[in-house]
Amino acid sequence: MSQSVPTREVARRVFASEYNDASYTFKESDDERAPLYLLLPTGERANRVFIVGTLTEKEDVGEDSEYWRGRIVDPTGTFFTYAGQYQPEAASALRELEPPAYVAVVGKPRTYETDDGNVNVSVRPESITTVDAATRDRWVAETAARTLDRIEAFDDEGNEYARMAREQYDLPVEEYRDAAVAALQSLDDSDELEGEAPA
Repeated sequence: MSQSVPTREVARRVFASEYNDASYTFKESDDERAPLYLLLPTGERANRVFIVGTLTEKEDVGEDSEYWRGRIVDPTGTFFTYAGQYQPEAASALRELEPPAYVAVVGKPRTYETDDGNVNVSVRPESITTVDAATRDRWVAETAARTLDRIEAFDDEGNEYARMAREQYDLPVEEYRDAAVAALQSLDDSDELEGEAPA
């Protein structure tokens, strides 16, 4: 038996518009410790995600103990993140932060099926860090580039995750290209608004 050390999965950069369309999760082996992946509609698997946006609101939605919900907005939509006793550092960060604030979040995708059969996606944060506008802008540019790369490779013959995405979602990937381009254009517009940006 090999003594390989488990490595952490790469945190995928993804915009909210695509993330919120993702609902299918899978494991690649029967091992109970095998990572659970969220299938992104552009044909990539994500066990961890890296998001940056504006924390616009936070709320303690816990009943018996603290359980913080944060609403984080990027140029394409909204992420929801939840942190409680099992994510003490992230919960503490949400407790201390005052919206609006730019934040970077690394976390695990979580899906939840509602009573009406819809699937909601959220992020269970490993870390939440305050960042500046320049970091947010860099994330938007890099996430747009990664999104466009995934779309570029979507029709490649050997792209098994794209094949899975076609089967599971049947969504037009052009929508995500449009969202990525619009996100990049929003950076040009935001230069004029810099005086109003959260500190």
